[in-house]
Amino acid sequence: MAKENEAISMEIDDKKTDQMNPKFSINVLQLLKSAQMQHGLRHGDYTRYRRYCTARLRRLYKSLKFTHGQGKYNKRAITETTVTEVRYLHVLLYTAERAWSHAMEKRQLPNGPVPCQRIYLIGRLRKAVKWASLFAQLCAVKGDSRTSLEAEAYASFMKGTLLFELEQNWETALMSFKSARAVYEQLGKYGDIENQVLCRERVQELDPNINYCSIKAGKSNIKTSELADMGQMEGPALDLFKAKLEAVMDEARSQQAASMTEFNWLGHRFPVANAKTRVSILKAQELEKDLHGSAAVPAEKKVVMYDKIFAAYHEARGCIRKDLVNAGDTENVKDDLSGLDKAVSAVLGQRTIERNQLLVTIAKSKFSRNRDDKVEKATKPEGLVRLYDLLIQNTSDLSDLVTSRRDSTPEEVAFAEEFELKNQVFRAERCFYLAKSYSLAGKRAEAYVLYSRARSLAESTLQKLKSMSSFDKDIIQDLEVLYNNSRSNICIEHAAGIMEEEKAPEKLTKGVSNISLAEGGNKAKIFLLEKLDVYESSVADPNTKGVPHIEPFPPVFQAVPRNPIVLDIAFNSIEFPSLESRMKKEKKGLISRFWG
Repeated sequence: MAKENEAISMEIDDKKTDQMNPKFSINVLQLLKSAQMQHGLRHGDYTRYRRYCTARLRRLYKSLKFTHGQGKYNKRAITETTVTEVRYLHVLLYTAERAWSHAMEKRQLPNGPVPCQRIYLIGRLRKAVKWASLFAQLCAVKGDSRTSLEAEAYASFMKGTLLFELEQNWETALMSFKSARAVYEQLGKYGDIENQVLCRERVQELDPNINYCSIKAGKSNIKTSELADMGQMEGPALDLFKAKLEAVMDEARSQQAASMTEFNWLGHRFPVANAKTRVSILKAQELEKDLHGSAAVPAEKKVVMYDKIFAAYHEARGCIRKDLVNAGDTENVKDDLSGLDKAVSAVLGQRTIERNQLLVTIAKSKFSRNRDDKVEKATKPEGLVRLYDLLIQNTSDLSDLVTSRRDSTPEEVAFAEEFELKNQVFRAERCFYLAKSYSLAGKRAEAYVLYSRARSLAESTLQKLKSMSSFDKDIIQDLEVLYNNSRSNICIEHAAGIMEEEKAPEKLTKGVSNISLAEGGNKAKIFLLEKLDVYESSVADPNTKGVPHIEPFPPVFQAVPRNPIVLDIAFNSIEFPSLESRMKKEKKGLISRFWG
């Protein structure tokens, strides 16, 4: 009996301690992911996320009445006895996030952090590790088992991130990332669907960091190209990895650039002396290989890759023009740099045309899609006309650039002729879609003329292309399709115009027959205010062009009684008394008396 009483008293004591020290629950990953996506990290804006963390901490301190003094700063530490509710743990978590986001903000500077900023960056990462470790320690005491596990994984991730940035202790960094990955992998097997998806995404984000640390620690033989494929993934946990990967790729390009001495274009060989120019050109060429090498890349990602190619070539042009300014009076160097600038500009023009053609392909796929599809908006013909305007301008500029010199080589002349023919192809396409826009507007005559013009342009360009042996067969096939579509649309517009002309007298007769000069000739229009007791719509069907009968406009004139006119006719017959006796008389002097 004594043992039973002792056991019962121990259970009661345990219940009392549980009530006094409740276990808090925080879904750490879900909380952080929603905050990051809603406050800037969806677009990689770490400044906005850091400001959100600061504002969130201010609200937490104020609601907890845990401020650090108004005038003089008095530090108030969060200990095990302090944590009486879950918001104290939130304070630690958001403090770590603020320090981490501040470090990542410095990492995202255009030219990378300078040495003094790098010292500050590492200091902020150390602070993030400190607060994350304290958060994990208190969650182990005050939180439930799942919260404690997530906090440990979060602290391990922060520690791995610090060592990753320091480029020291790669084995310790590897162990930290692996422990975080193991926790998220296990947590991804339980809980609701949303939490499982988040944990699996986190595991995928941690894999590139683990592979990179394995390479640096000498425990893996993964190639740099495989790491570059991993760098295509998105996520806040991958931003530091991408920065490191870009640094590795720049280093590899610098080593390759040492062997690159010339830039070949249309049979010309231009020497490239500047190392920065060589690295930028190599970067652009690698991106071009990735772009044209894999056919499985979606069109939207190809557009992003084209933007990176443009940035690389623009950087190369900037370096070349700086060298031109510093070249002085040395004519040979100036000629080489001018030729290199022209070659890089011509390649940039070619890539611009390719990108705009890709945009045309995307727009055409949306144009031919069923217009009832409400998932994605259909392209209007005017959008395609604008894109073809850009292509016509691009081809004209490229032809002018290539033929700008007097002593043009045969290769340059053939290159310019090729793009002049492409210019005619784009003109025919533009004319066709301009006719489409007029047809949709109901202007049959204009559409008929434009379709005829598109057909004649397509026919003349087809004859020129077929006479050439080395030309793209896909362009010829597209032109043949355009020629056939123009012919069929000419017939359709002609028939539609004749039908509308035949129906015009009938419509006119019908309209005139409904006209009446009598007041009650037309059907009486009953407006909304006159039938408030009847449930009948006064607004026309949205699919028709009927006029809504809400209130007549302009409003009907109404007779309004005017104010009476008061005429004061008694004034003329009143005789007023003389007031001369009351008027002040002027005093006259002696001289004025004589002279009046």
